[in-house]
Amino acid sequence: MFRNYNSAGGAQGCGPAFGKHGHFRGGHFRRPKYNLPINIADNETNFEVYVYAPGYAKENIKLSVQDDILYISGTRTVDEENLPNFSKQEYPIKSFERMLNLNGQVDVAAISAKQEDGVLIITLPKNAEAQKPSQEIPVN
Repeated sequence: MFRNYNSAGGAQGCGPAFGKHGHFRGGHFRRPKYNLPINIADNETNFEVYVYAPGYAKENIKLSVQDDILYISGTRTVDEENLPNFSKQEYPIKSFERMLNLNGQVDVAAISAKQEDGVLIITLPKNAEAQKPSQEIPVN
């Protein structure tokens, strides 16, 4: 399915977080610094990407596709003098970026996006090749 590229420069599958960059250490998942968590739903005719982006206005979120890679980024203004003193930080507060390889499975011209309750929902319609039903193979 999709390959997930992060701002740390590495690629991870969308499955378990055992990337070559050590994002899984000591039993605790470590998200790359500028990544937001995502979920990807695989429906019959499309994929839906859910990007957890609280506090990012839709005007400050940018989506683009180049070379079959979906680029998702966002920025927001934060008062540098009143930054929170986090004891734990799991998502960025100033900016984020995500990249997803579409693997030739998406009708790029028909991609749409909306934002609901701090979640960016990107609909990626499957192209005809990706919509082919699986074929059962009898065992003789």
